[in-house]
Amino acid sequence: MKSIVLREIKSFFGSPIGYLVIAIFLIINGLFLWVFEGDYNILNTGFADLTPFFTLAPWILIFLIPAVTMRSFSDEKKQGTLELLLTKPLSIWQIVNGKFLGALLLIVMAIIPTFIYVAVISNLGMPEGNIDMGSTVGSYFGLLFLIAAYSAIGIFTSTLSDNQIVAFIVAVFLCFIFFFGFEGLASVVPNLSSIIASLGMQDHFKSMSRGVLDTRDVVYFTSVTVIFLSFTVYNLKSFKS
Repeated sequence: MKSIVLREIKSFFGSPIGYLVIAIFLIINGLFLWVFEGDYNILNTGFADLTPFFTLAPWILIFLIPAVTMRSFSDEKKQGTLELLLTKPLSIWQIVNGKFLGALLLIVMAIIPTFIYVAVISNLGMPEGNIDMGSTVGSYFGLLFLIAAYSAIGIFTSTLSDNQIVAFIVAVFLCFIFFFGFEGLASVVPNLSSIIASLGMQDHFKSMSRGVLDTRDVVYFTSVTVIFLSFTVYNLKSFKS
């Protein structure tokens, strides 16, 4: 599995993809958080916290992560190398996990530079250091679990077609439904709003952003990730047979 992970990372940084993903994520966040006037501008909020970043990041990642994962298996199918990959002395689960971890690590690399935001806001606080670290750490953990779920969805959709654009569109649609769809549906059905909202990622992400790592939130994100990775394995087994 380690060889698959290294292969994925090398392929990302052997082409402009890896650098573009990191640059685009940081530039878009930087512009909205520090330059553009609006609700996401941290300097205009009057509060020393990263709430605008954690509100904006999931929406950017809805498009960015599918752009990374769309080539995972669809490209292998298109080039005819998937059959060769499946004949390697690795289980299908190891291959899928290798692809998944490769994509996950790339997105985590894009998140790491944002730690500087914490230092900047802490220094800008009045008094200096006046920042809710519990909420910030919880939000970063929530973002990590969200990235894992998005990546699993993207890896799954890349097995559905040898067309990367199709894989990208389906992944964006599924990520949107899981993050915002259930929240929107909950507002339409007020009697079941809490139950419906709990099926979506946004509700659990908000819960973790409060700085409390609830077991239910961890189990939810882990379950979504494992389910979509299982779907990926099932699709590859069908292709292999």
